[in-house]
Amino acid sequence: MSTEEKRCAWCLKDDIYKNYHDTQWGKPVTGDQELFEKLLLDGAQAGLSWYTILVKTENYRKAFDNFDAEKMSMYTPDKVEELMLNKGIVRNRLKINAFIQNARAYLKLKKEHGSFAAYLWQFVGNRQIISTYKHISELPAQTPESEAMSKALKKAGFKFVGPTICYAFMQATGMVDDHLEQCPSKAKEPFVFEKNSPTFA
Repeated sequence: MSTEEKRCAWCLKDDIYKNYHDTQWGKPVTGDQELFEKLLLDGAQAGLSWYTILVKTENYRKAFDNFDAEKMSMYTPDKVEELMLNKGIVRNRLKINAFIQNARAYLKLKKEHGSFAAYLWQFVGNRQIISTYKHISELPAQTPESEAMSKALKKAGFKFVGPTICYAFMQATGMVDDHLEQCPSKAKEPFVFEKNSPTFA
């Protein structure tokens, strides 16, 4: 069986998806800024395919000041109207307003806990969960861990962070490795999150 055939079947649509699968999906993310960005983008995906958001990622970065939470937290109603005219992003008012609300919630949470990454990784016990699924049909839509994360983030003021979105986020950021058993990208050993490790940023 070739590498192409061993890859998780969901990524075979085109080279954009294959590259995302090979280089990002399931790889542990430990930086506050990158985790914030990925959480927002997973929220933007709600009701849509991930591919729709993936191909618009650079447009989102330009539209939202590279996901600078300080700047986003200061967005005005006029800025929202400007974003509603931006054809490069999904022009959904609820989602745009959620980005702004989430920036404020993110800054508040960071102030309270010091590290967004440490706060999020605690939901998997600071250790990557490596699944043993052989077929894409086995992958769950949510788990007790994603339910706990969702509940905590909602309490902290975040929007578009239901348990299914949180699970997709956990998969995308490597808190969970849901590459199928035969996939070449499958982790051999679980990543352990340590706040003071070189990978933490």
